Amino acid sequence: MPDNATVHAVDADSAGSLAYLTVTSFLDPATLWRLDTATGAVAPVKTSPRQFDSSRYVVEQQKATSPDGTKVPYFVVHSADMKFDGTNPTIMYAYGGFGSSMTPNYNGLMGRLWLDRGGAFVLANIRGGGEFGPAWHEAALTINRQRAFDDFAAVGRDVIDRKITAPSRLGIQGGSNGGLLMGVELVQHPELWQAVDIEIPLLDMVRYEQIAAGASWVGEYGSVADPEQRAFLESISPYQNLRPGVRYPEPFVWTTTKDDRVGPQHARKFAARLAEFGDPYLFYEATEGGHGGGTNIDETARTSALEFTYFMRKLM
Repeated sequence: MPDNATVHAVDADSAGSLAYLTVTSFLDPATLWRLDTATGAVAPVKTSPRQFDSSRYVVEQQKATSPDGTKVPYFVVHSADMKFDGTNPTIMYAYGGFGSSMTPNYNGLMGRLWLDRGGAFVLANIRGGGEFGPAWHEAALTINRQRAFDDFAAVGRDVIDRKITAPSRLGIQGGSNGGLLMGVELVQHPELWQAVDIEIPLLDMVRYEQIAAGASWVGEYGSVADPEQRAFLESISPYQNLRPGVRYPEPFVWTTTKDDRVGPQHARKFAARLAEFGDPYLFYEATEGGHGGGTNIDETARTSALEFTYFMRKLM
């Protein structure tokens, strides 16, 4: 099985001697494996079709140091002959919330439209996720959420220090809770990024409880009804913390009209505030689909095309 892979148990036979696992990685599509627990023999059964030639790419795992001293792991996917001279166009992704684990995953679009064009990809395992158990998630709950934002910025600085890339070639991407992360990073560290892809985001954290399903996330973010939590939410909310006269990277902000989970109000208000300040931005709103990029292949393809076109123009 490949290194840096994600493994999921699928099933076992009635006798208990055979187990079936699905394995995927950045460079290998999902493969069903059969494990004979009696002999230890492992064999592939079926593999999803490859969507790009991954033979010339490698995966590395590094660690950045967050301001509180926590070591934050991250993966880097790049061509084996890539020179670390600070010139490589790089997309950096993270989620950092709700105990959701961001593990190695095969992405044909990333391979064909980014890696094959000379780009690198970074996946940051910041706190708030579940990659390292409940404590990793709980470390960034409510008023401690700045830790997740600090982790992400620390990874960004680390890939710059290692000369994998430079601020002028570094783009960041995240959706939903990851969209909140993107909004915070745009506002708190505009000097670190050249491109910020803000997908279906939460951005008004002072009013998020009153928008769509926001009230159900109080355990994760906190509530404005609590004075201490309100003060924290006001301090990090991207919408409230945009300031005139700051040189922000031009973000790509997008949402869907029928998003009943986060609600398109967040993205609309954020874009309107940027317009009010005279700051450049790109905005797209899909008219169909819910909390995602579309209801069918065509709509999803359009959204993906817009995102990669944005990154190519900004970073390449």
